[in-house]
Amino acid sequence: MVPDMRECRPLYFSIALGLLLSISAAGHAQSSKKPANAAQTPAGTPAERLGAEGAWTAYAYSEKSGKVCYLAAEAKKSESAGGKRKHPLATVTHRPGEKIANVVSFDEGYPLKEGSEVSLDIGGAKFDLFTKGNGAWARTPELDKAIVDAMTKGKQAVVKGTPQKGPPTTDTYSLAGFAQALALIDKACDVKR
Repeated sequence: MVPDMRECRPLYFSIALGLLLSISAAGHAQSSKKPANAAQTPAGTPAERLGAEGAWTAYAYSEKSGKVCYLAAEAKKSESAGGKRKHPLATVTHRPGEKIANVVSFDEGYPLKEGSEVSLDIGGAKFDLFTKGNGAWARTPELDKAIVDAMTKGKQAVVKGTPQKGPPTTDTYSLAGFAQALALIDKACDVKR
C-alpha cells in the first residue's frame, strides 16, 4: 500500500529541515566566500555538495531507501513574525528510490497557525500550500511539479504565512540559479524533465 503523500511530506520535511539546519550552521561557521562542502544528514552521514547557483545550493546523500537529492535556499528578504524566528528555508527534494520527485517545501521558521494555508506567488502564478508545524507543502505531486516549473521560469517567489501568534509574514526568495541547481539534482538522482 502506498502511503498518502500528505502524511509523508511532514516526515520528508523534517528530514530536509534537519539537513538544512546543519547546512546553515556549517555555512555560517565558514567564511561567506567559502560555502560548506558537506552537511550532516539526519543519520549523521555527510551530504555531498553538488554545487551552488545564485541563491540555491544542491546536495545529495544516500540512505536505506536510496539516493536523496535536494536543493535549498534561505529567503533573501523576510518580515519578522515578531519574537524569535529561524531563517525561512525553501527546498525541493527528489527520492527516486521511493519514486518521488519535486517535493517543494517551505520552513517558515515559526509555528504556523493550525489550519492555515501558506500562499506562494511566483511571477503572478499563485499556489496555496497546506501547513503543519513550521512547514508548508503542496497537496499533490502535480502541484509540486507546477510549482517547480514556475520556479524555473520566475525571478522570485513570495511566501506569505500566518503564525500562531503575531501578524502574517512575507518572505521573498530569489530564483536566480534555481533552474541550474535543479539541473544538478535532476542529474544526480536521474530525474527526467
